[in-house]
Amino acid sequence: MGRLRRGHGAAPLAEEGANLAMFDGAELGQAVAAHPGDIEADLAAYEETVFPRSAASAAESAASLDTMFGEQGLEQMIGFFTHGPAGE
Repeated sequence: MGRLRRGHGAAPLAEEGANLAMFDGAELGQAVAAHPGDIEADLAAYEETVFPRSAASAAESAASLDTMFGEQGLEQMIGFFTHGPAGE
């Protein structure tokens, strides 16, 4: 499985890593079952769904990390707890 280039991009504080790993494992299992003996077709089918989903999760996780630990982290966290997400 050296072809898979991406891991789970969720930071631990997003609490999504284990859930994504289990979901992705189930999807990979379905792809392998759908194309027995053809690992390239298995991986292509798997990658079509997992990469877009993992990219979205990784982006959310990166935004959370920036909110908490970026240069303006303290101010952003105060805003989050006083006004809600994104200053609502």
